[in-house]
Amino acid sequence: MKSNETGGWTPLPHSDEDLKRARSVPDTPQTRSDTYRLAWDDEDFMTRRALRPVRLQLELLKPEMALGERGIRSTVILFGGARIPEPGGEAWAAKNKVQKKNLEANSRYYDEARKFARLCSEHSAKSYYREYVVVTGGGPGVMEAGNRGAADCGAPTIGLNIVLPHEQAPNLYVTPELCFNFHYFAIRKMHFMMRAKAVAVFPGGFGTMDELFEALTLIQTGRMERMPVILFGTAFWERAIDLSFLAEQGTISPGDEELITFTDTAEDAWSHIAAFYKL
Repeated sequence: MKSNETGGWTPLPHSDEDLKRARSVPDTPQTRSDTYRLAWDDEDFMTRRALRPVRLQLELLKPEMALGERGIRSTVILFGGARIPEPGGEAWAAKNKVQKKNLEANSRYYDEARKFARLCSEHSAKSYYREYVVVTGGGPGVMEAGNRGAADCGAPTIGLNIVLPHEQAPNLYVTPELCFNFHYFAIRKMHFMMRAKAVAVFPGGFGTMDELFEALTLIQTGRMERMPVILFGTAFWERAIDLSFLAEQGTISPGDEELITFTDTAEDAWSHIAAFYKL
């Protein structure tokens, strides 16, 4: 604000107004120079290595503002394999007959993820979609099933995509206004956890394992409050990870295995969450 001749106050121009002005100047060698461009409107400048701290801050702030403006206070995370097809769909990621057979068999988890997301969203409606909003990585497979289950009952649903060489396009069931894209894994991970009230993990690969163990580490070290961490597919996870073995070896504490709940059905998983929070 600045004082005008009448003693009143005149609002200073907003950045968007100045941007229009800066872009409408005469075309001269000076105005064509990169150095003349407003710093935050200069893509080449903003993507320089030295600007990484600013980009990290922007990636944290943009989704935080959007979710806050929507009134979303808590979420339920669905992690799981991007390569798991819808039942009857093509196992597009299979590299051989064994993988094709197993991916098609694991397609049942697509249905369970969809059912589970629907149950979460039906409860979320009671808070006008401010609590227990479904969030996924926004991609295909289990992520698509989670967003789809929420969309089945008209609920908003969040997708936190990331730029990757493959599997990165957002699925069509993410609410467009809640579809975000990240460059930095670290900031994406923060947004998964900042509002989480439960983590549901379906069979998956390295990315799924990464997210699972990060959540467990945050809970184990007290950096996050205890929350339900539910692994769908008892037979899968009993072979994929052996927590009892880790406890026997002393690399985790006795009782750390209890941070995880195993289940095979959406109904059982939601019942566990409801009992944990006394809903």
